[in-house]
Amino acid sequence: MRLLAMADTHVPKRARGLPPVLWRAVEAADVVVHAGDWVDPALLDELTARSARLIAVYGNNDGPALRARLPEVARAELDGVRLAVVHETGAAAGRERRCARAFPDTDVLIFGHSHIPWDSTADTGLRLLNPGSPTDRRRQPEHTYLTAEIRSRTVCDVTLHAIPRSTTRNPG
Repeated sequence: MRLLAMADTHVPKRARGLPPVLWRAVEAADVVVHAGDWVDPALLDELTARSARLIAVYGNNDGPALRARLPEVARAELDGVRLAVVHETGAAAGRERRCARAFPDTDVLIFGHSHIPWDSTADTGLRLLNPGSPTDRRRQPEHTYLTAEIRSRTVCDVTLHAIPRSTTRNPG
C-alpha cells in the first residue's frame, strides 16, 4: 500500500495550489494523509476528488468550515498498521514520550504544525512522522512531503521528498 503524507499546505495564503509533482504523487498513492492547516476548503474538495482514499484533520489555521468537516484526530487501520493523524504535538523536547502516552494503541502518528520534517520512534515503538510543508518551508531548506509503503503490517521505505524550488512558486 502506497502512503503519501503532507501537512501545512496553507492554500491559498502561501501558494495558489499544490505543486504538480505532489499532485502526481497524490494520484499514485493508495492513501493520502493531510495533517492539517489547509486554510481553505477548496483544497480539501480537490484532494478528496483526486485521492483514492484521504485521511485528514484540521489544524490551528483552519476555520469553522474545515473544522465542521474534519476531526482533530483521525485514526485508521491500514493493512494492520494502526495510524493516527493530528496537527499539533507540542514542543520537540519530550515529543516521543508525550505522544506515546497520548496514542498508546497507535503504530504510526503523522503530524504537522512545525513545518519541520520529523522521523523518530518512541521507546514504545510508536513511529512519529512529520512531512514538513510542500508550500511553506519557513526556515527549512526545501518544501517537502513524505511517502511510505505499508507491507506485512509494517511501515517501510519512508522517504522525505524535496520539491524543486522552480515548481513551488505559486504552484497551480
